[in-house]
Amino acid sequence: MKRPIYKIFLWIYALFYILAGCNHFLSTEVYYVIMPKWLPAPGFLIYFSGILEIISGLLLLINKTRKFAALLIIMMLIAFLPAHIYMIQQAPFMLGQILITPLIAWLRLPLQFLFIGWAGYYFKKMA
Repeated sequence: MKRPIYKIFLWIYALFYILAGCNHFLSTEVYYVIMPKWLPAPGFLIYFSGILEIISGLLLLINKTRKFAALLIIMMLIAFLPAHIYMIQQAPFMLGQILITPLIAWLRLPLQFLFIGWAGYYFKKMA
């Protein structure tokens, strides 16, 4: 990948995680809806995952921490898979103002693998 395009996609990916992490604090109630009921301390997990997303996004922007950030994102996305499966099981439901249909819930799952692959690219690139 050419350097300018690489930088643009890196900044997009990092900004995505920073903003997603901030959203955990701005729209906390929404995350309770998609949190599997069997997980303990949902409030803690929502805030903790938000902090991890913000930190991961910031660390992606630093050359020396990019590989660690990519690994952290991969592990985080794998840890989020139960929430995405739970969404499929619960659909249809309202997520804030948005109706999550079974189709939308199913489409979110492959997106997680796309994001894992994207983080994997940065992990391998820094090897």
